[in-house]
Amino acid sequence: MSVDSFTSADAATQRKARLFRSLSAEPVLVLPNAWDAASAAVIAAAGATAIATTSGGVAWSLGSGDGQRLGRDEMVEAARRVVDCVDVPVTVDVEGGYGPAPADVAATVRAVVGAGAVGVNLEDSTAVGGPLFDVAEQAARLRAARDAATEAGLPELFVNARTDVYLFGIGAPDGRLGEVLERAAAYAEAGADGIFVPGLLDLDALNALCAASPLPVNAMAVAGGPTVAELAQAGVRRVSLGTALAQAAYTAARRAAAELLGTGGLTALDGSLGFGELDALFRR
Repeated sequence: MSVDSFTSADAATQRKARLFRSLSAEPVLVLPNAWDAASAAVIAAAGATAIATTSGGVAWSLGSGDGQRLGRDEMVEAARRVVDCVDVPVTVDVEGGYGPAPADVAATVRAVVGAGAVGVNLEDSTAVGGPLFDVAEQAARLRAARDAATEAGLPELFVNARTDVYLFGIGAPDGRLGEVLERAAAYAEAGADGIFVPGLLDLDALNALCAASPLPVNAMAVAGGPTVAELAQAGVRRVSLGTALAQAAYTAARRAAAELLGTGGLTALDGSLGFGELDALFRR
């Protein structure tokens, strides 16, 4: 389906959007990231109350690399399959909005609302590694996202504004916290609901950011980094994993394949989910 023929939010999507906002008001919301319908079903079965997609994982599952190398239509259709496979609210990583202009962002938001999503992540980097859109440009893009959601019948859409200041090491280290706070203020004014700061896991810096930010802070947890409890103690209100679960799944596949092709063993398959347990997730 072309994004030019999007449909407005239906009653079920509106209910899920209200639920997602209530979940986002809790002390901390943990969002495991799915990359296709099957991973979403497994994550929901594990007890997730909501699911986020990961652009990198979605891209890999479709044979492409991350960084807006997929088109808008491909990403939206992947999101639609995730939404259709689970009953919990789904928020979608729309990368940079699939185009630099506010109109591009608006088209993307209308499309994901039509697919049944109740939230988006919109980043402020113009390309992998930067540079970033300047503050006014990104604020205009966020305002376009908010307006498009309202026009599509989903004013409750949760707009999570991702800033890549720390992820891509933008500017001098001692100026990054101030840069994020400046962006958070402008993004809040433009209608964003949260600020996502991947690459920042220093607990002291997170404490300072969470205390001063006008928006609730989303952090991306990594293996070996602070736990959910530690991030929550620092004031983080939302925790996601980016591509980490997809990486773990593909690592398990490679490990099992290497064992089979090497020694002929099958021990890497020990503890796998059973066929019946998995298949039952898709009898809808």
